[in-house]
Amino acid sequence: MRYVCLLVLTITILSAQDGSAIYKERCSSCHDAPAARVPALSAIKAMSGEAIYRALTSGSMKTRAEGLTTPQIFTLIGYIAPTGGTQTPRPKFARTCKGSAAFRPDADSPRWNGWSTSLTNSRFQDATAAGLAAADVPKLKLKWAFNLGDVTMARGEPTVVGNRVFIATLTGAVYSLDRDTGCTQWGFEAAAGIRSGLSVEDINGAPAVYFSDGGANVYALNASSGELIWKIHPVDHFATMATATPQVYKGVVYQPFSSFEEALGPDPNFECCTFRGSVVALDAATGRKLWQTFTIPEAAKPTHKNAAGKQQHGPSGAGIWSTPTIDEQLGVLYVATGDNYSDPVTNTSDAILALDLKTGKLLWSKQLTENDAYNTGCSTPQRTNCPAAGGPDFDFGQPPILVQLGSGKRALVIGQKSGMVHAVDPDQNGKVLWQTRAGAGGALGGSQWGSAADGQKVYVAISDIGIGGRPDPKAPGGFRIALDPKKGGGLHALDLATGKITWSALPVTCADGRTDCSPAQSGAVTAIPAAVFSGSVDGHLRAYAAETGKVLWDVDTAREFKTVNGNPAHGGSMDAGGPVVVDGMVFVNSGYGQWGGMPGNVLLAFSVQGR
Repeated sequence: MRYVCLLVLTITILSAQDGSAIYKERCSSCHDAPAARVPALSAIKAMSGEAIYRALTSGSMKTRAEGLTTPQIFTLIGYIAPTGGTQTPRPKFARTCKGSAAFRPDADSPRWNGWSTSLTNSRFQDATAAGLAAADVPKLKLKWAFNLGDVTMARGEPTVVGNRVFIATLTGAVYSLDRDTGCTQWGFEAAAGIRSGLSVEDINGAPAVYFSDGGANVYALNASSGELIWKIHPVDHFATMATATPQVYKGVVYQPFSSFEEALGPDPNFECCTFRGSVVALDAATGRKLWQTFTIPEAAKPTHKNAAGKQQHGPSGAGIWSTPTIDEQLGVLYVATGDNYSDPVTNTSDAILALDLKTGKLLWSKQLTENDAYNTGCSTPQRTNCPAAGGPDFDFGQPPILVQLGSGKRALVIGQKSGMVHAVDPDQNGKVLWQTRAGAGGALGGSQWGSAADGQKVYVAISDIGIGGRPDPKAPGGFRIALDPKKGGGLHALDLATGKITWSALPVTCADGRTDCSPAQSGAVTAIPAAVFSGSVDGHLRAYAAETGKVLWDVDTAREFKTVNGNPAHGGSMDAGGPVVVDGMVFVNSGYGQWGGMPGNVLLAFSVQGR
């Protein structure tokens, strides 16, 4: 694939009109008027030819390219005219670390392993493991930067265990880096792009790295060498993908699955929709499937035909976008689900589900938004394949946090795209304890990817991003996506016991002259004693005082960086995965080119005074 860019240039000259026709037939209905998780054409242009080719042939757009010959695919890429290939060359997998430093996964050493520091998904790092006092936060400076390759989104978040940082990318690259210097210990290439983080656990006396790719393959790698231990494909629906970091517990890998089928709704020839979300439990040593539980018990059946005469199906959807939460006291796994994609609606969408850890049996479910059936066809003027419910698309993108309230009482606390924050009782089948509005809500609004809790408060960041269009004669359709620089954002602290908002930090308006900018705070939040970290679509990472919401530290990551692996990299919008704090260092990805945000491809490591 090193020659894709040259082929693209040649075909651009010879067959631009053919590429235009293919784009109009296969792509324009979604990418000319992008909604929800669909990227705008401008974001796709910022990718390289190689990255687009991978998406069309083995990634999330494989079904849209079905039936196209290789020359036609190259012709389509030529019409798109990608620019990213010469700007962000893919880093090499060659080992760059000097010496033979062994991987030291001391169980007692500070770490951030997987989505959170704990099975409860609190995203809170205690003082000992953080190694960073609130007074030191303003002194944080860049220590090193790493180029993540041919991507416009640095979507996941790093895992830090012992002296290593493990990071995955949307090209399918997995890296093991030295924590202090960022040099490469090893690299591995998965079959498809990776949208999540990774988990590291000891299996049979040796540490292994677990993750799943965009094609729903689950992997175990030797954490010391990067060698493949096992790889399986435990699900069979064509649109299945993984956005959740796996939870590994007592020799079992718990991997949830979501789907891109929701994004195919605008196509009148698509027979929507048959995907059902699920959790798979796998033996960590061998990959053997132990159980699989679907979020919708019954498989989809034919329901009606759309205006184009294509058969429609349901119920569907209720994907799981986030990492499971484990309740060791009860032996229960909690997951939060997405919306339905088609009619009929179910009572397990937009819900918290409690599953038995050993068997996967559904113990109870608590739905927090009823009648939410949506696909991106609902966002087009024709409303092609849109279910009767028509939204509001208030699904959960984050896991519930299991917290102690005192006097033996507990709660599962979770933010929602509706703008609501909920607390339910895990010991009373999800009985609602309190509900508080923290944001306006919307398809990309409310609380998106993750909150944090420190034992007294839960910290909830708000997206409420404003998306519109801007005339652009060079863009297909004559316009391109544009973000509202004054809409969205904000961080709230809520009392865990009552849900009362104790403080609110107002969003920071985008700097004058910055394009593709929004103050929305969509990414996951991270907390340490006395400080809370939240990234923004405007490219800034900020730390707030946990008692007052005052900004302690503000760094603009939307710029070019020199990197330890040779090629310059660029930061941009911050979204999805959040910052990771371990042993005096802060690690965070920067760059998120979806729906009009600023593309980027860099992993940043900060420490006090950059030491």
